[in-house]
Amino acid sequence: MLIIGEKLSIIAKRVRDAMMSRDKGPIQEIAGAQADSGAGMIDANIGPAEDGGEELMQWMVTTIQEAVQLPVCLDTTNISALEAGLKVHNNEWGRPMINSTSNDPERFPILELAAKYNSLIIGLTVGKGGLPADEEERAAIAAEIMARAMEYGVSLEDLYLDPLVLQMATTQEQAIKVIKAVKMFQDLNDPPMKTVVGLSNISNGCPKELRPILNNYFLALLVYEGLNAAIADPKDVITTVKTIDVIMNKTLYAHSYLEM
Repeated sequence: MLIIGEKLSIIAKRVRDAMMSRDKGPIQEIAGAQADSGAGMIDANIGPAEDGGEELMQWMVTTIQEAVQLPVCLDTTNISALEAGLKVHNNEWGRPMINSTSNDPERFPILELAAKYNSLIIGLTVGKGGLPADEEERAAIAAEIMARAMEYGVSLEDLYLDPLVLQMATTQEQAIKVIKAVKMFQDLNDPPMKTVVGLSNISNGCPKELRPILNNYFLALLVYEGLNAAIADPKDVITTVKTIDVIMNKTLYAHSYLEM
C-alpha cells in the first residue's frame, strides 16, 4: 500500500512559516521523518497559492527531493503552480502525482498536465453540484472522471479515484458510504481502478486522543475493501498497514514483522 506523507501542508503553522521564509530546514526535516516512517511519496500542499505559486511549488519540490529520494504529490488548485512543479520534479525517484482533478470544469485542464508530464493523478469524486450523497453517486462521478481522463490521454492505470472522506463528527453516515465506494470503484474497470483517500479527514474536529483510533480503524476497513493508497501521517498508520498485510496474507508473518 502506498502511504503519501501528509505533514507538509500549508495549514500547519510551522510548515507555512517555512514556506513563506523559504527555510529548507523544517521542510526537509519533516520530509525525512515521513520517509523514515514508511512514506512512499511526500505530499506538498501549498494551498491555492494565487500569488507566487509557481516559484513556491518549484521550491517545495526541489527542497523535498534534496532530502529524500521519493516522488512528490503536488497538492494545489493552482494549475500554473502544478506545471511549474512538474517541470522540476526528479522522476528518477518515481513518477509525480497531481492532487487533484474532479468533476469541476475548472479542474479539467489538470488532466492535460498529467498526460503531458506522464504523471499519476487523483480524481476526487466531487463536482460543482455539491457533495456526493452516497456510494452510487460517487461511482457515477468516478465513471465520468474516468471517461474524461481517457479523452485527455491519461491512462486509467495512472488514475487514483478518491471517494471524498468527510468528517465523522458531522457526517457520520458518510463513513460507511466511502468504504462501499472504494469497493464499487474497483468494479468500474478491468484491471480494477486504483483508490486513494485523505485519511485524516475522517477524524477532523474530533478530540486529539480519538483521532489516531478513528484513522486506523477506518483505514483497516478501507484496506479490506481494496484501498491502494492513503494520504496520511506514516508514523501513525504504518503499524496498522503492516499488520493488515500480515493478516490478509500479503506479507509472510514473522515475530519481527513490524521491523521489516
